[in-house]
This record gives sequence, structure tokens and C-alpha cells, in this order.
Amino acid sequence: MIRFIVQLVVTALGLWLASAVVPGVGFTGQWTLILAALLLGIINAIVRPILVVLTFPLTVVTFGLFLLIVNAATIGLTAVLLDGFVVDGLWAGIGAAIITGVVSWIAGTAIPDDKR
Repeated sequence: MIRFIVQLVVTALGLWLASAVVPGVGFTGQWTLILAALLLGIINAIVRPILVVLTFPLTVVTFGLFLLIVNAATIGLTAVLLDGFVVDGLWAGIGAAIITGVVSWIAGTAIPDDKR
């Protein structure tokens, strides 16, 4: 449960940083940001694996770069499903995907995992 809360906070931090750095990404309030992080986690758990399997040939051909499009699509889907969270276009989604990915990666290296 603690790991889930930490991941939620890290995702929210990544989305907040993306809204501060990437033009076209924004949210209306802190609760919208927390709900966006929660919804993004759910979408990443359910929809993203399906998209990764379906787009595997494109991912292989582009040496993994197509995963940025998949991540941007999951962030865009979160914005479509949640009022108050806005992602204006593909490039804003890719920028948000890069920033949230880097923040999650840094937090993953800084926070020890009990399973390792």
C-alpha cells in the first residue's frame, strides 16, 4: 500500500512538472492532479499493456521509440477522461510522457524496492 501511495505521489509530481515545463499540459487544481495521477496509474495497468502488445512491430522497427507514442496516448486518454486535465496535442503528450517517465525513473532509483 505504501508503494502505491509513493508511486501516486511520484506520478503526480511528474505530471505537475510536465504542466510547468511543457506548453499545452495543464490542470485546474491539486485534486485534479491527484485524480489524473490515479487515473493514469489505472490506465497504465490496464490499457498500456494491450497497446504495447498491439504496437510491438512498430516498436521493434523504431527501436523502442514508438513507446513514447504509447505513453503519450495513455496521458492523452487520461486527459480525455478527466475534466480539468488538459493535454493539447501529440507533442504536448510526448513531452509529458518524457518528463513523467524521467521523474518516475529517478524516483525508482532513489526509492529502494522491497522485492529486490
